[in-house]
Parts: sequence; C-alpha cells; structure tokens
Amino acid sequence: MLEYLRPMALIRSVFQDELDGVSQSLVDLTEMVSLSIAKATEAVLTADLALAEEVIATDDQIDNYQHELDARIIDIIARQQPVASDLRALVTALRMSADLERMGDMSHHVAKIARLRHPDAAVPTELIQMFQAMGNAAEKITNKTGLVIATRNTEMALEVERDDDEMDKLHRQLISTLVDPNWKHGVEPAIDLTLLGRYYERYADHAVSVSRRVYFLVTGKYAY
Repeated sequence: MLEYLRPMALIRSVFQDELDGVSQSLVDLTEMVSLSIAKATEAVLTADLALAEEVIATDDQIDNYQHELDARIIDIIARQQPVASDLRALVTALRMSADLERMGDMSHHVAKIARLRHPDAAVPTELIQMFQAMGNAAEKITNKTGLVIATRNTEMALEVERDDDEMDKLHRQLISTLVDPNWKHGVEPAIDLTLLGRYYERYADHAVSVSRRVYFLVTGKYAY
C-alpha cells in the first residue's frame, strides 16, 4: 500500500507546484500591468512620446505572457484532468489572465492618446491633478489585486471593490467638468479626455473582476 501511495504523493506534489506556478504567473501579470499604467499615466501627463511608445510596445509582451500562461493552464488541465477545487482554480485562472490582459490594453490605449496628441499635451493643466489621481488609484488597486492573488485573502478582495469607488468618483468628477458650460478647450480634447477617463475606469473594473474571482475561488460564493 505504501509503495502505491508514494508515486501518488509525488504526482500530487508536482501538480501543486504547477498550480503554484500559475498563481505566481498571475501575480507577475499584475506587476506588468501596474508598471504599464504608471508609465502610460506619466506619458499622457508629460507628453513623453518615447515613454508612450514603450508602453505600446510592452503591451505585446503582456499579450504574449498571457497567451503562454493560458496555454500552460490548458495543458495542465489536459494532463492532470483535475476535478473539484483544482479544476475551479485553473478555470478561474484563465478568466483572471484575460482580465489582466485587458488591463494592459487599457494602458496601451492611454499611451496611444499621448502619442496621438504629441507634441501637445493631451491633458489640460487644470486636469493634470485629476488624472494623476486616477493613475495613482489604478496602481493602488492593481498592487492590492496582486496581493489578493498571492494570499487569497478574501477580506482584501472585498477591499479592492471599495477601492474602485475612488476611481468611479474621479470619473464622475471628470465627466462633470467636461459637460460644464464653462469648458473652454473644445470638442476634440473633450472626446480625448472622455476616452481617457473611460480607460482608467475600465482598468479598475477589470481589477475588481480579478479580485471577485479570487473571492469565489476561496469561498465558492460570489462577492456583491
């Protein structure tokens, strides 16, 4: 009996290592998209074309990393044929990686507006502080999401949703500014800024989605 159990224990240990590797790759993705949104924010606020191009190029790296991770997850499912909580963890990881990849896309879109308006600044002086706050909120929520993935802390997962309220508040303030009759920068800049605000808001929404998935993975219940 013991001779039978030893190889089974080894197989389980290898499988657990693979699961841990998937979790670490998701954390790595959060770090990549956090750095990406930080650089995109700086690029759009300072009209830094080189930095904008760097963010745009990095999006391909994020996409490739996500594709490789998804392929690895599918391979694990095919080889290990997991059931119950293990299968749920792997399927959830596929969905989380998709959300993180979309966060990279949002950073990419922010950088593209910086490139489109270069050498002019896309953000008027009076709105720099607001967009800096959006960038800071995006980094904060992503860094906490990485911790949620690494620790599976359900209380922290719920905090991420509350942190998103800060981004939503900033987004509402932006829209109020853009529709104010005293807006003096014209229609085209207003469109750019509306898009920028939407990109930051969607970025945070995807982070919330990742944290909700971790909450479901741990508890088997959906966070509301």
